[in-house]
Amino acid sequence: MKIILASKSGVRKQILDNFKIDCEVKVSNVDEDEVKSSLLAEGANPLLISKNLAEIKSVKVSNKNPDRLVLGADSVISLNNELINKPKSRDEALEILKKLNNSIHYLISSVCISKNGSMIWNYTDSSELKMKNLTNEEISNYLSKIKTETLLAYGVYQVEANGLNLFEYIKGDHNSIMGLPIKEILNYIDQYKND
Repeated sequence: MKIILASKSGVRKQILDNFKIDCEVKVSNVDEDEVKSSLLAEGANPLLISKNLAEIKSVKVSNKNPDRLVLGADSVISLNNELINKPKSRDEALEILKKLNNSIHYLISSVCISKNGSMIWNYTDSSELKMKNLTNEEISNYLSKIKTETLLAYGVYQVEANGLNLFEYIKGDHNSIMGLPIKEILNYIDQYKND
């Protein structure tokens, strides 16, 4: 059974490949900033924003691909229940890391599977991360080693690469932190096949 991944994330595609899930990528092109702004205006918290974005991406691609399972996903950072967005510049990335410095924050990863334009399953996972107490120089040093396009596409830290060194501890499922709570996805797909 081939599913559609409604995400341009190479890391998410790699996780599915690693677990032998046959998938093709069809990007949703949802305007995430617009969705976030409207949800924040309604008082939505980061968890709700993550869930909504995963569903919107999944449903949008599902509408154009009848009878196929479409997996949408979204990950957000929550610091004291405040949404931390992906940086739009290197300066903004520096400010975000200073804000997260020496703090506990949560990485919320939501996934949604849709079929025929409707959500049929969703799951949200939250991981706890505590950043070390770093000097401004250490933070700048870290950022100088990351390409700008990587920084703007994936957020301020790459846990799969050097970003791991920024943390005192990380509590949570590794794949979920990378962007896909794969165990739950596999369970659902098995269940779906057997129904």
